[in-house]
Amino acid sequence: MTQIKLAETEQHQTKAHELAKKQREISVAEFFEKNRHLLGFDNKRKALLTAIKEAVDNSLDACEEARILPEISVEIIEMGDERYRVIIEDNGPGIVKAQVPNIFAKLLYGSKFHSLKQSRGQQGIGISAAALYGQLTTGRPIKITSKISPKNPAYYFELSLDTQNNKPIVVKQEEIEWKKDHGIHIELDLEGIYQKGPQSVDAYLKQTAIINPHATIIYTNPKPEQLIFPRVTDQLPTEPKEIKPHPYGIEVGMLIKMLSWTESRTLQSFFTTEFARVGPGTAKEICNKAGILPNHNPREVNRDQAERLLKAMREVKIIAPPTDCISPIGAEDLKKGLKKEINAEFYAATTRPPAVYRGNPFVIECAVAYGGDQPSEEPVRVLRFANRVPLLYQQGGCGSTDAIIQTAWRNYGLSQSKDSIPVGPCTIVVHMASVWVPFTSEAKEAIAHYPEIIKEIKLALQECGRELARYTNKKRKYSDELQKRSYIEKYIPHVGLALEGILGLKKSDREEMEKELREILERTRGELEELGEENEEYDEEFARIGAKEESEEAADTEAEAEEKPKKKKKAKDESEEGKA
Repeated sequence: MTQIKLAETEQHQTKAHELAKKQREISVAEFFEKNRHLLGFDNKRKALLTAIKEAVDNSLDACEEARILPEISVEIIEMGDERYRVIIEDNGPGIVKAQVPNIFAKLLYGSKFHSLKQSRGQQGIGISAAALYGQLTTGRPIKITSKISPKNPAYYFELSLDTQNNKPIVVKQEEIEWKKDHGIHIELDLEGIYQKGPQSVDAYLKQTAIINPHATIIYTNPKPEQLIFPRVTDQLPTEPKEIKPHPYGIEVGMLIKMLSWTESRTLQSFFTTEFARVGPGTAKEICNKAGILPNHNPREVNRDQAERLLKAMREVKIIAPPTDCISPIGAEDLKKGLKKEINAEFYAATTRPPAVYRGNPFVIECAVAYGGDQPSEEPVRVLRFANRVPLLYQQGGCGSTDAIIQTAWRNYGLSQSKDSIPVGPCTIVVHMASVWVPFTSEAKEAIAHYPEIIKEIKLALQECGRELARYTNKKRKYSDELQKRSYIEKYIPHVGLALEGILGLKKSDREEMEKELREILERTRGELEELGEENEEYDEEFARIGAKEESEEAADTEAEAEEKPKKKKKAKDESEEGKA
């Protein structure tokens, strides 16, 4: 029996050693090579769009950071067998020679991940993931030409990815002549499918032109057809400034890491130098609440002390983070972008005051375009944006869509069934600008359902909705007046004939009377409701609706706050009963 047990033990040990030999580290490039759907390359049609999207987003970011009005050229050439060559060129600042391989052929490499300011890219994955997809599907390297000034030469690269080590492989490198003063030129071969529609490259570039009215985009599709989206403003967006993290957005693991890395010698100086909106007085208050001396060395703080500090940070009242790290579009520029690309009869836009979620500042902007040549019997068109980037996929799983569904659009002149998108000749735009947009996945296609974000979107939609309701009511009243006028005008000749018979008038007198009746009717034009004028009754009514909506939002928030302790207590009681 003992010998059998020894044999079994030896067998288990041998198996454990065999399994141990199979364990090895994988690089992030290898992981995404097998899970490319996480980055938006889950089908050929979407892959073509994602590759172009990542390149255009990078070009727009680079131009804005260099304070250059963007001029971007996008060309798609069909190569046959569902293969396409994508060519993107911009007039940005270019990329220095040493950084080109890492930026285009190394995943999780970039300047934006640790920077708390508004930008389109966040993770350092996008364009290198497009290069990886092109390499997987065609086996061809990505080709880049970069030039940083007229005095410097242009550098040409052909790059592949070493997926096992997540490192760039320089296939070819040389200096070339390029007429441009500065910019980037990218050529990428990949498998894809080109189709027009609401989730196509055409739709993406059109929406990009709406949300970036300062950019000029020249697009040539595989047909080939050329579309030009000209800029409508020469005013660049305000340059966002980098900020430090806010205490309300920190978790215990992050706090421990920051404490171990800081160069500050005391906790007080640590809080004042590493966080936004924390002065010496607030730092002392945090330390006192946590029961730790302000001159304590941050590197000597243990886990229990870190948890006490975190709890104190959340209890101390700290000013909201600064908002100069965000660069919203602005209501007027958003209207200009809509007017440029959407033919409608009424436009309204609003920019909400800055708000905060998990210590991250954000701004919500909304707009509506009503009427024109838009279909009246179909659901409204929803355009979702995050940091000036169109979100074309996962509309049903996006917080913006939920906020639209939760808004009572019947109050504003649109048809709406329960828990559904409203119906009518209208386009609804929702834009979120933030230092860190909470996407639901690495593909950056939908905004997460944070209550603070949903609330701000609803309030912005309601502001636009009230303007829309004023317009639709005035339009309806004007239409009613025209109908009544048409009835009166129709019967004026009959009234003239009747009066001629009753009073014994001459034909000339009857015609003069009809003329006077028409003049009287003309003088009363617009008395019922003149389109475009303000009406105090409607203004008061919509102000009342707005106040009611905002008070309901506030009541819901308070109710949720009151309900949380009750739920926690109930869960605790149930847990204790279960243990018993």
